[in-house]
Amino acid sequence: MKRNLIYILLLMLPAAMFGQHLQEHQLENGVKSGMGSGEVFSPFKNTPKDSTKHEIIVPKEIHQWHVDERTGEVLAIDADTMQHMFQNWHLTEGMNGEYNFLGNMGTPRMSRIFFNRPTETEYNFLQPYDYFFTRPGKFIFTDTKSPYTNLSYHSSGNKVDGDDRFRAYFTTNAGKHFGAGFLFDYLYARGRYDNQSSAQMNFSLFSFYRSDRYNYHLLASRYHMKQAENGGITDDRYITRPEETDGSNSSFGTSDIPVRLDASWNRNEAYTLFFTHNYNFGFYREKEIADSIIVDSTRIEQEFINVARITHTADITQNSREFINYRQPSGYYADTYLPKDSTDKTRYFEMTNRLSLSLCEGFSRWAFADVAVFASHKYSHYALPDTTPGSAREYRKKYNEHILSIGGSISSDRWKFFRYHVEGETAINGDELGTFSLDGKLEFDFKLWKKDVILKARAFMKNNRPSFYYRHYHSEHFWWDNNDLDKEFKTRICGELHIPSWKTRVSVGVENVKNFTYIANNAVEMTPGRYLNRFTVAQESSNIQVFTATLKQDFTAGIFNINAELTYQNSSNKSVLPLPELNLYANMFLKFKIAKVLNTEIGADVRYFTEYYAPDYSPALGQFVQQNQADRIAIGDYPIASAYANFLLKQTRFYVKYYHANETVGNKKHFLVPHYPTTKGVLWIGLSWNFYN
Repeated sequence: MKRNLIYILLLMLPAAMFGQHLQEHQLENGVKSGMGSGEVFSPFKNTPKDSTKHEIIVPKEIHQWHVDERTGEVLAIDADTMQHMFQNWHLTEGMNGEYNFLGNMGTPRMSRIFFNRPTETEYNFLQPYDYFFTRPGKFIFTDTKSPYTNLSYHSSGNKVDGDDRFRAYFTTNAGKHFGAGFLFDYLYARGRYDNQSSAQMNFSLFSFYRSDRYNYHLLASRYHMKQAENGGITDDRYITRPEETDGSNSSFGTSDIPVRLDASWNRNEAYTLFFTHNYNFGFYREKEIADSIIVDSTRIEQEFINVARITHTADITQNSREFINYRQPSGYYADTYLPKDSTDKTRYFEMTNRLSLSLCEGFSRWAFADVAVFASHKYSHYALPDTTPGSAREYRKKYNEHILSIGGSISSDRWKFFRYHVEGETAINGDELGTFSLDGKLEFDFKLWKKDVILKARAFMKNNRPSFYYRHYHSEHFWWDNNDLDKEFKTRICGELHIPSWKTRVSVGVENVKNFTYIANNAVEMTPGRYLNRFTVAQESSNIQVFTATLKQDFTAGIFNINAELTYQNSSNKSVLPLPELNLYANMFLKFKIAKVLNTEIGADVRYFTEYYAPDYSPALGQFVQQNQADRIAIGDYPIASAYANFLLKQTRFYVKYYHANETVGNKKHFLVPHYPTTKGVLWIGLSWNFYN
């Protein structure tokens, strides 16, 4: 596979020489997309003109945006013209290393930063794969005057234990208003440890139409994700103290370390269809525009003034998840509910339709805000394995749920120094009656000691029913039906202070959770120190408080640069909601140019968190779960350092990175999930290549 991809890239190189680079965009929390460097390149630049030939001019203007899944609103993306942090784009543990994962690229992950986790408590089989599975609200739509293609490739290791990820993104416009394209994403990680390979593929088609009156966005995606499960290594000493095991043999590699499971896989097949469209009611009025050609001259243009908007959004997801377990070690599971040859498979289908009507800000002096009302209907269908009482006959038990909700919002961004958005929604039918969410955001811009300061605040209150799979789950070894779970009540208040000239961001927040819902570990002791797997759903009736504070600070002196991010967290119930007290990411690098054309960053980064009893991982559930409290272990207090060289040449970015360069020093406790060691030292290479064709 790797050789074929390299051949494809080399064959397409001549075409790329006539291209332009798409600017890299920035997602939430400062995460870069990894899709561009932002520098424009043309082979005709600085070349004498031939008066006998027409000069070829490639249009260079592009625009990118996300679409809000709830409202269909277009959210513009600011371009980032730097290659900074591209060497970390491929990492499953995130750009700043804040995720716990199973050690292999593409494996399930969970954020150590509580405030970065989803605000809804979802038992969703796709959530641990958010590194690869992209919700419509995170997808990138692009408006371009010339067909645009991005190719990126990341690779490490060899054909026995290596990792590869290849992405191809293409978009083109047909006229001023219509555009379409596709995304192909393929990840294959063979795994450094036995029975831990990941194979994931996504193909997405998208199109859009944007005009003054009518707009639509369409996204259709198909995902295939297969994860080999090994249950972790049998003895952590193979990593921490190999001299006490047979792992001290010089020929003993990571693939020789015994693991708990083999011939076991999780497989997810997902299809998503997202369509949002709106019609704008309004009028045209004349507007004077300064003429860029004639000095001290203006021209008159027609400007569309939006008065009201009606929007319809449809969001459909179909997922099938199967746990395949051909061989089971004896004494591993406490219970067996289905016959040995059963199909441990669940399916779900969700379709949400939302209709909103909004009055737009600014069409008159009395229209001081955007005001919207909306209603939505969510239909969910689930199928779980079940057995007929008194017999071993297996069948599929089906569940249907309907949720009808109403809500509204008010927002404004007409003032440069002050912006706000408040939104509320509540369910009005059935068992969901009484669930609600209220969310508000504020942003102030002001001067402090003659410095520009941006102050952001957010608060929310949510009262939600635990998701379906917390209430019902049937499988070969785990089974529960919890119709009496209480609603989970959350409140959060947080704020951020940003001083751009100081390159400083400080954020502080506190959250209170009542009836926190989680997967509890009720392991059964078979012999002293040996336990059988058993998990159930539990709720913590008392309040749990989480306090967090984060400092982000950048520093530059000549070619020397430091980026640092330090997060402090405290959970009032560490057995139910464990969090590391400190989480650190630091990046030190030299930034300069070689021969005036090769933008270069050479440096090293480190990620570190303090010891804590991190969540365990259950292969049969495909979820992160509470550790067995009787034999729990702490992970952390181990830095993972990497050295890299990151380059930008014209429209191409590329890097060389040695990940986990410190594996042979320190306490060797390089675990990000209990009993799942992370990858040992490995060399990565990567390429991002953009061109117009």
